[in-house]
Amino acid sequence: MRIYLVVIDDSPEAEIALRFAARRAVKTGGGVEILNLLPPQEFIAFGGVQATIEEEAMQHAQGIVAKAAGALFEESGITPAITVRGGDGPKVVRETIVANPDIAALVLGAAASGAPGALVTHFTGADAGTLTVPIMIVPGSLNAEQIDRLS
Repeated sequence: MRIYLVVIDDSPEAEIALRFAARRAVKTGGGVEILNLLPPQEFIAFGGVQATIEEEAMQHAQGIVAKAAGALFEESGITPAITVRGGDGPKVVRETIVANPDIAALVLGAAASGAPGALVTHFTGADAGTLTVPIMIVPGSLNAEQIDRLS
């Protein structure tokens, strides 16, 4: 099955990328995997404080993916695979792609203004030709009708 890997955070462009991936998955008989990257946490000497910070980050990430999964199911009827991982973003994306040979494309949303986002910048830079799947970059300035027309 063709799987579209979408990296989700709480940005508007991530929602746009998810909508695009969902529509492509429906049209191609595929599926969607949602990946949320936990931000790196600063080390704090007190273990209890560190554990609380990490737990709050995990709860926030779970809220993001639950919202995204609900929107995806409502939009397309697809129940996504969900992955929440911490670590270096580009490295985690690569490991996720290697771990699932059904992943057919990486779908990223680019910010509508300013810098496009860390992953978009990374994967369109010096490492652009090193992934084993195509990268689909969905402009964050697209509205729902434009996405529906293009997907």
